[in-house]
Amino acid sequence: MELLNNAGHTDFRDARGPMGFTQRQAGGKFTQSEAEAFIQQLEQEEEAASESNAPPPMPAARLTKAEQALRKMPSEQLAAELQRRGWIVAEP
Repeated sequence: MELLNNAGHTDFRDARGPMGFTQRQAGGKFTQSEAEAFIQQLEQEEEAASESNAPPPMPAARLTKAEQALRKMPSEQLAAELQRRGWIVAEP
């Protein structure tokens, strides 16, 4: 788990996509050979990152449904709604 956290993941479910875990593995269930392979992969990635002095990867932000909807909304529509609510809006 420490290697997984060092790679920027909070848990097995969070690492499912990036690490290629199956649903069973995302639940924390691995065969011994699977666990050894993933540990070796994480150790190699950690070693490569320490050699390159690169900062550790940041975990992907989990957006709420409201945040996802806002990101899809056109800027003009967002600005109009903020102005309707009394905010002052300026273009960057």
